[in-house]
Formats: sequence, C-alpha cells, structure tokens
Amino acid sequence: VQLQASGGGLVQPGGSLRLACAVYGFTLDHYASYALGWFRQAPGKEREGVSCISTGDGRTWYAGSVKGRFTISIDNAKNAVYLQMNSLKPEDTAVYYCARSKGDYGERAWYFGYLRLPDFRSWGHGTEVTVSS
Repeated sequence: VQLQASGGGLVQPGGSLRLACAVYGFTLDHYASYALGWFRQAPGKEREGVSCISTGDGRTWYAGSVKGRFTISIDNAKNAVYLQMNSLKPEDTAVYYCARSKGDYGERAWYFGYLRLPDFRSWGHGTEVTVSS
C-alpha cells in the first residue's frame, strides 16, 4: 500500500486549498472499513491527526482546531481521499501527510478523540502548506 499526498502550496490567510491523497495497492471501495487519515506536522512540533474518514461507511472525524473549516472526502472512482481546507490560518502551516489504518478499524481509529500515529501506516511523502500574507 502506498499513499501520495499532493496539492500543497502558499496561500494567504482566509484562503483555500484542496489536498489530494492518491492510494495505490489498496481499493478504497473495500468491503471492510479502513480509516484514511490526514495528519500534519508543523516545524518543531509533533505530528498530529487532522481528519479521518472510514472507507466503509464514510463516517468522519475532525480535530477541534479544523472542525468547520476542513472537509474530508473519498472519491472511489479515483481511489483518492481529499481534504478541502477553507478559511486557512497561519497556524495551519505544516507538512500534511495521509496514511491508512493498519487494520479495518473504521471509526474506531478516533475512539480516543484523536488519531494515534502507531495505528496508521504507509505514510509516504507529505505536501507542504504555508499560510502567510
């Protein structure tokens, strides 16, 4: 399984970006519910979960810092996961990664109210998002 994030760039505060995560070696339209997550790592900070979606039923989770501004979605035809980011703030500046859960956790991936990094695999390279005027 390989995941490849793209779509990052430089945007002004209040602007929008749409990140894409291409998935290879795994079909998102799977009978089991895996979790596809977006994470970010700002300079000098730990990697954190931003949003997650369960492939089987489409249930979603968002970190409090992005709720209402970010939207995660799946396109089964393109076998890709997207993160629409609106009303971007300077504190959203980070390298963004996508990853898949190690097992068919579904919405259990955010059972504790956050995403646990060891539960995910196939990180791949991230895409850099810079929010600055």
